[in-house]
This record gives sequence, structure tokens and C-alpha cells, in this order.
Amino acid sequence: MTVSAGRRGWFRRAAAAVALAVALPLGITVVGGGATASAAFDPAARDFWVDSEMGPIKSRIWHAHDGNTNRVVYLLDGLRAQDDLNGWEIETNVGGFLAAHNINVVMPVGGQSSFYSDWVAPSNTNGQKVTYKWETFLTKNLPNALRNELGFSSTRNGVIGISMGGSAALTLAAYYPKQFNYAGSLSGYLNVSAPGMRSAIRLAMLDAGRYNVDAMWGPPWSGAWIRNDPMEFAPRLRDNNTRVWVSAGSGVPAPGGWSRHTPTDVFNTGTGAGLEVLSVSTSRAFQVKMSLLGGNNVTYNFEPRGIHTWRYWEKQIHDLAGDLSNTIG
Repeated sequence: MTVSAGRRGWFRRAAAAVALAVALPLGITVVGGGATASAAFDPAARDFWVDSEMGPIKSRIWHAHDGNTNRVVYLLDGLRAQDDLNGWEIETNVGGFLAAHNINVVMPVGGQSSFYSDWVAPSNTNGQKVTYKWETFLTKNLPNALRNELGFSSTRNGVIGISMGGSAALTLAAYYPKQFNYAGSLSGYLNVSAPGMRSAIRLAMLDAGRYNVDAMWGPPWSGAWIRNDPMEFAPRLRDNNTRVWVSAGSGVPAPGGWSRHTPTDVFNTGTGAGLEVLSVSTSRAFQVKMSLLGGNNVTYNFEPRGIHTWRYWEKQIHDLAGDLSNTIG
């Protein structure tokens, strides 16, 4: 099989997966691991409020156990991000796990359906009053406040996201290489301009808060869509020599529940499997693109089993912790 034939095959599978996700009524709601369980508040973390163009935004902070302030990672949530806690805290124990590995952990809270991007306008489908400015917040407001108030380094940080946050993590690293020298996409969608992807994202955002995708990056043919597509900015990640971790499951469920708090059920297992097939298809396409570019700065961890669940993403943090630790700071 030639490389071009392989890419065509992955794109066909991606389009099929989009159709599957859209066809399943709750499939869209599972994007980002819809955190519907009771919040798992961790008393070891602290609230950290920062003013922004969107108003005050809360983050949750875990301090590195050895007291260092130069090793920092941001963990980004999925499409259905809540306003009380980040899904990583609700559904996993990775905040304390990474802090024990002497890494300071920053979990921004909120940003439902935002793709952690600077939008062009407020959504006109749900009464949103302010324009999302998450990219500005994560690259200016938050790191400046962390540096000034906590002494955290604002250079050579890591950024890791799941689902919606996966492509956002790569975007932030591509355009802010001094701030982020490590980026991780866990079950991310790494070709947002692929056939069917814009329609799938539109439906997903309408389901997750009734957000209008046109308010995010404008019309589908606009430059903002291209700017935020990992397939398009891949040369930046190569040229920046960003350390990148890309993972996705096969769509085949592994034994066990969704997470520490959410049990497995047959319906969500089916939708989670379809979404993960979409992720692995676009992530494999990204792998081909980076290979064609000669990019040797990416670790690919494609699990033989795994669907769109927090339990899978929690395992990935355990797998990449050493790589992250050896890169940031």
C-alpha cells in the first residue's frame, strides 16, 4: 500500500466515523467524556482566579511536591467542560499523580464547546453575552498571573488535552513555542477540515450548550479554520521541535468502567467506540503528514483497545509522565 492510498483509507474511515457519531443520539454528548458524575473535588488543589476579557476565570492548581516552580503543565478539558471543576479533576486522579512527579498542574475550568480558541463573535444561538477568548487567556492572562503570583515559569510548559482539548493543545504549542515545548493530544481530532468534520463539530457544539460554530472561526472556508487545523500547522510543530504525544484507542472497549466515578453502559460504550474511531483515524492521518514532513518529534501511542473515556485518558497520563517530565522546565 502506498502512503497516499493509506491516507485515503484513513480519511474514508474518518468520514464513516463522523456519520456514526452523528447518527447516535448521545454520541455527540459523549465528546470530551461528558462529566455527569458527582464532582470529585480534590482538597489538595487550590482555586486560582484570573481576570480576563471573558470575566474572572477559575483554574485549579496542584503544586509540585518538591516545591519547584519551573515545571508546569496545563490540562485541557473536553467539549462538555463544566463551570465548577475541570473534567480531569472530576473523573481522574492525575492532578495529584503529576504533582507527586514534581510537576505543577494547572487545570483551567470552563470553556464548554470553546476549542480553547479566540472566537470571532459571541454565539447567537444560546444568548452568550461575551466572546470566547480562551487562547488569549491561556497564553497571556493565566501564565502572567501564575508567574507574578505563584512564581510559575511561563516558558517550556506542557499542554495536554482530551478530545476538543487535544487539537487545542497542539494549536497552542504550534503558535506559542516559547510557552509550550510539550503538547499532548489524547483522543483529539487532528484534521478539523476533513470531509464531514465541520458538520460533526457544528452538531456537537449545538448539543453541548447550543453554541454556534460560525461564531468560533467564521465560515467553513475562512482562514481561522485552517489556522486551527493540526494537519495544516504540522510544519510549525516540526520546525519548533515541539515534543508531541499523540494517542487514541482502537474503538474496541477494554474491560472496566468509564472512569473512577462513571460506570460502563452498553449504549455509551457504542458511542464512545464510534468517537474513538474518528479520533484514531484523524490521528493516524496526522502521523502520515508528520512522516511526510520528516517530523521525528512525535510519540504515537495507539492502544489496541480503548474508547472515548476518562479511564483511557488517565492511563495515557501515566504513560506519558516520564516523557513530559524529561521535557518541560
